[in-house]
Amino acid sequence: MSREVLSADKTESDDFEKNIRPQYIKEYIGQTEVKDNIRVFIEAAKIRGEALDHVLLYGPPGLGKTTLAHIIANELEANIKTTTGPALEKSGDLAAVLSTLEPGDVLFIDEIHRIPKFIEEILYPAMEDFSLDIIVGAEGSSRCIKIDLPPFTLVGATTRAGDISSPLRDRFGIVSKLNYYTEEELEEIICRTSRVLAMDIEKNAAKELSARSRKTPRIANRLFKRVRDFAQVEGKPLIDLDVTKKSLKRLKVDIYGLDQIDIEYLEALLDKFNGGPVGVETISASIGEEVSTLEDVVEPYLLQEGFIKRTQRGRVATDKSYKHIKGESV
Repeated sequence: MSREVLSADKTESDDFEKNIRPQYIKEYIGQTEVKDNIRVFIEAAKIRGEALDHVLLYGPPGLGKTTLAHIIANELEANIKTTTGPALEKSGDLAAVLSTLEPGDVLFIDEIHRIPKFIEEILYPAMEDFSLDIIVGAEGSSRCIKIDLPPFTLVGATTRAGDISSPLRDRFGIVSKLNYYTEEELEEIICRTSRVLAMDIEKNAAKELSARSRKTPRIANRLFKRVRDFAQVEGKPLIDLDVTKKSLKRLKVDIYGLDQIDIEYLEALLDKFNGGPVGVETISASIGEEVSTLEDVVEPYLLQEGFIKRTQRGRVATDKSYKHIKGESV
């Protein structure tokens, strides 16, 4: 029942994610507290015959924010229309999406923290009063037109909740943080993916894969896909522990789930900056990676696993980094 607008060209990865994405809350693994609360809020909204309050989902990339947005729409038996913060460059972009909404629709805005400020201000009355105020005409002869909108639910997703302004954040009635997954939950996700894609995996292989997936379902599914490639090329009828370990070695994913960028980050911190403290901008320049990539993708996991610390003076390597990268203690 869902449909998308303003979406980019579909890729093989998009299709893969869509194929394995759970459709309803009962199929969604992990984030127990979040999904249990959302189930209650959805049921209450349906009992009252009202649109669900606007929902803000935040947390590191790959934890299921987009999946949860689609599940919310499915549970509401509503259409979902999707866009992203960077795609809303002009007021007309937002007006084009909002003016096509039908009663009860879900509008999903990914990377909502990247919406321009003037677009954000147009969004306020749409969220609060279900009305759209737009200015038409050239300067000197412009006039304001008010368009009534049907009740709808805005679901916003962000990896940077701190970058969302207070006025926008306050207009979300439901705010939920998605946390990293346990290895047991990831193992369950990997086994589900193997069933969906009709490629069996041994339990110990699924356990090995889950341990190296950075506590993130998207990474677990991506690694499963690559290991499946190696297994099929070798003519194996299922994914076993041997092919899993060999595949992950070739993919340069170590026992902690650290990949090449993570290792480059830690090696730069240890070798070029003597373990820190050093600013993330300096590390970014030294390894040729964007600051946003380091802050959104690399550092959250390194912090979570205790490889680095953030201080007022910059990033500092921990004893765990020295042991893992150098094989020595500080």
